[in-house]
Amino acid sequence: MDFYCDQVLTGLTPVRRIAEFPRVLAFHHTQPYWPVHIVIIPKRHIASLAALEPGDLAVVHEMLTLAAELCRALTAEHGGCRLSSNCGDFQTTKHLHFYLHHGPRLRDEDGKPLAEGRTGDAPNIAPDATTPESA
Repeated sequence: MDFYCDQVLTGLTPVRRIAEFPRVLAFHHTQPYWPVHIVIIPKRHIASLAALEPGDLAVVHEMLTLAAELCRALTAEHGGCRLSSNCGDFQTTKHLHFYLHHGPRLRDEDGKPLAEGRTGDAPNIAPDATTPESA
């Protein structure tokens, strides 16, 4: 099962959307591991960065452009953030996705809570004209 294609993009699992474009979606993680935990995905299946084909590069460029915009906003609001992606055995959801996160870790790798904590909001930004909407 591809959670992002089968659940998120179909609307079966509702998400709090941050930004959406024809080929890319950013939303709050449904079970955050950090106080601020944003997921950026392509709207079509790409298995991972390791599985990229030449035709995937425009979508990945859009993902990175959006990630850069969100990183700027998170850095302005919180002083910094992390951008990460997993491949192979480290990838529990076999669909390319980037995480943007800030703050102390709330859950261990198995999803078990580490300590009480509140989840934060992503920055309230509107995409600017430099964010590609389609190519």
